Amino acid sequence: MADQPADQPAAQPAALEGVLRILQINEAHICGHMLQLAAELGIADLLAAGPRDAAGLAADTGSDPDALHRLLRFLAGQGIFTEDDAGRFSLTPTGDCLRSDHPQSLLDLLRWSTVVSRTFQDARYSLRTGLPAFPEAFGQPLFEYLRDHPEVGGHFNGAMAGFSRLESAAVTGAYDFSGARVVVDVAGGDGTLLADLLKAHPAAEGVLMEQPHVVVGAARRFEAEGLSARCRVVSGDFFDEIPAAGDLYILKSIIHDWADDDALRILTACRRAMAPGSRLLLIESVVPPGNTPGEAKLRDVVMLTLLGGRERTREEYAQLLGKAGLRLGQVVATRSPLQILEAVPSD
Repeated sequence: MADQPADQPAAQPAALEGVLRILQINEAHICGHMLQLAAELGIADLLAAGPRDAAGLAADTGSDPDALHRLLRFLAGQGIFTEDDAGRFSLTPTGDCLRSDHPQSLLDLLRWSTVVSRTFQDARYSLRTGLPAFPEAFGQPLFEYLRDHPEVGGHFNGAMAGFSRLESAAVTGAYDFSGARVVVDVAGGDGTLLADLLKAHPAAEGVLMEQPHVVVGAARRFEAEGLSARCRVVSGDFFDEIPAAGDLYILKSIIHDWADDDALRILTACRRAMAPGSRLLLIESVVPPGNTPGEAKLRDVVMLTLLGGRERTREEYAQLLGKAGLRLGQVVATRSPLQILEAVPSD
């Protein structure tokens, strides 16, 4: 190897590390897109019965065999699949999570992520205006679009249920729910968290409030799990009126969807429904201070781009709750990116 010219400075390890880190961050979206394509094609379900080559998978998915082989080879290098000497691909334990029948399936989450990726192509609009880019990309606000496009709405609901499955045990194990008599889960999706709470606390009853097109799925879940007698499902608008008579109210991953004015309307509606001894739990990602990395900081820019919402610091939550007539008490960490912020009426 030739000697380095005397007038050329030697590469600095710290500078090189920074360059590699920038490249790693920049290229991460490529891996995400490849995962989303594999999910969209249903590759994991096609491999559930055993190894297959790219040609057969291409015939089943309407793909070009060479192009599909290159995609699968890339994902094999990421630990999603493996390729044997005969050119056949199999699922790894990690790739199993892309099967539709896996108990912790992430298939809907990845299919929903294609919508998020498309939205981020217009993220410059959010930076310029401070408004969500989703209506710019899709012509409607997010929740209206989900209502009018049931297939996409199904992927969204499945993605949120997937998050709930991953987070539910962390939440139920971190907070003492034993004293709750009536738990009201506001915008509780398909009821995953509330069902887990009721199963863990047989003396408690539940109320799940959701939009009309969501409550049917929640009712089916409670019936399938033998909880219908202890849990009532109601449809409603959390900006307007929230069921009374609960001694514990839950808002999980709801307030971060909204800018301060709308978030305050939801919290104020909760306060009106609460009795003097009631508690409200906000289950959210809390933005850490300073330069501390955190999932909340990623979710924050996602909320900006999709909905115009935001993740908040502990102090920002305390201020918002105070405006709604609520006082922030303990903040409980969980074995997940979420924290539980407990609030009680301030008067």
